[in-house]
Amino acid sequence: MNKFVCIAGMPGSGKSIVSDFFVKKGYRFVRFGQITLDIIKKKKLPLNEKTERKIREDLRNKYGMAAYAILNYPKFKKLLSLGNVIADGLYSWSEYKFLKQKFAAQMIVIAVYAPPQLRYERISKRISNKFDKKLRNRPFTIKEAKARDYAEIENLEKGGPIAMADYTILNPEDLKFLMKQVKVIYEEIENNN
Repeated sequence: MNKFVCIAGMPGSGKSIVSDFFVKKGYRFVRFGQITLDIIKKKKLPLNEKTERKIREDLRNKYGMAAYAILNYPKFKKLLSLGNVIADGLYSWSEYKFLKQKFAAQMIVIAVYAPPQLRYERISKRISNKFDKKLRNRPFTIKEAKARDYAEIENLEKGGPIAMADYTILNPEDLKFLMKQVKVIYEEIENNN
């Protein structure tokens, strides 16, 4: 049975690095929040935290708190028929419950945690890459990063998937420290068929 690994965590915690590791191991990649960025690009809206928040909240008003799981479900299902999938950015408790219902035995959640001040520093030091068409790692000011944290915790049920994760990675140090944990978890997932 193909594996469906979902990555949860706050912005700047290291989710993309963990996802990229799984991609290098042959997992197919889906980013939950790419839907938001695609809408912003299509509508030619300014790319900033305020616009992103509005799109996220509008989608959740329309589809419910499981919006991103519902909207990505056909893609998840299709890619899982082809192999293992890594899904970056599981946010809400409703998304978690929706996906658990659909992919029960296949679904594995990894939470990535880093302290807020460290995450804000990381996010504010990101450099925009004009070749990054998916806009995965865009910079925010410390003020924007903090506002996003509050909005996600208060409005998006973000704590549930992190609390219910099958694995938790602590990322308060360097890349070597992070990757050591990722490799151990990857091996355990691969060995538990």
